[in-house]
Amino acid sequence: MNAQSAHDAWLHIGRFIGRHMPIVILASLAAGIAFPDQLGSLRPFVPLMFAVMTFQNSLTISFSKLKQAITSPAPIIMVLLFAHVVMPIAAFGAGSLLFSGESDIIAGLVLEYSVPVATSMVMWVSLSRGNTATSLAILLGSTLICPFSIPFTLHALLGASIEVNAAGMIGDMLFMVAIPALAGFGLNEATRGWAGRKLALELSPLARLIIPLIVTVNTTGIAVYVRNPTPQLAAIVVFVGLFAAGAFVVGIGLAKATHRKSAEFAPVAFGCGMRNISAGSVIAASYFPAETIFPVMAGVLFQQLLAATFGKIISRMTASENEEAGA
Repeated sequence: MNAQSAHDAWLHIGRFIGRHMPIVILASLAAGIAFPDQLGSLRPFVPLMFAVMTFQNSLTISFSKLKQAITSPAPIIMVLLFAHVVMPIAAFGAGSLLFSGESDIIAGLVLEYSVPVATSMVMWVSLSRGNTATSLAILLGSTLICPFSIPFTLHALLGASIEVNAAGMIGDMLFMVAIPALAGFGLNEATRGWAGRKLALELSPLARLIIPLIVTVNTTGIAVYVRNPTPQLAAIVVFVGLFAAGAFVVGIGLAKATHRKSAEFAPVAFGCGMRNISAGSVIAASYFPAETIFPVMAGVLFQQLLAATFGKIISRMTASENEEAGA
């Protein structure tokens, strides 16, 4: 195989994983559950893998795109408030009612909706013909505030019932998310867009390989629970699925209620509905017992499937305006 063929095969791997991400994630979950002892040994490398993934995803962010989005900050502020204030409080309230006294489970539900918005939201916004500049601004803003908002939220809502290592979480989130994001953004600016056009493409397969690997390694921590299912675990799965779908519904409702144009409709909907579950699973695995990991990882079962389903709904809702804009 010559260099060009190897390069094409490398890019093909990335595209294949991207097109089949729900199936790949399910396979990763199965692998983590089936081989917890063998794959669990990779856990110390997860923060580094996550930092590489964040760096790659941030290479496409440019100052000009951010400036374009910041001139109309209303959708950005709305999503950040919903994602980092409303959803954690709602998860805490609903979790406390349904799982009263189960502080570790409630912590997992709160953590699930305290992490940054998902990096993959940019892809789904693009597929829905939404404003990627707005989605990038939402992503960067969420990423930069989370090292401080996550420990604050957990302490404020759960401080009396669970120990929160704020310094450790801030350090991990800075290493995994904030610093790589700023490095990717800075490199793209320094190279006048070359990093976003070229390097991001070359690193894309690696980033897409890292996603299922992180899921696999972190799933090893809940293998014992999945192998011994209980009505409580089933209730957690149902709760997370309904809560995740509800976040998308609210996001669409907010976009409609505030009369967002089609370009901003998708960023609001996906920003409200999608969470960086990989970041949550790393934090859960590092600082909480396995009971906390399960609610976080349960979101993996639904997120990409829900994104695909609601993406079609969003596309239909904005189709007429997009057709007029293209005419």
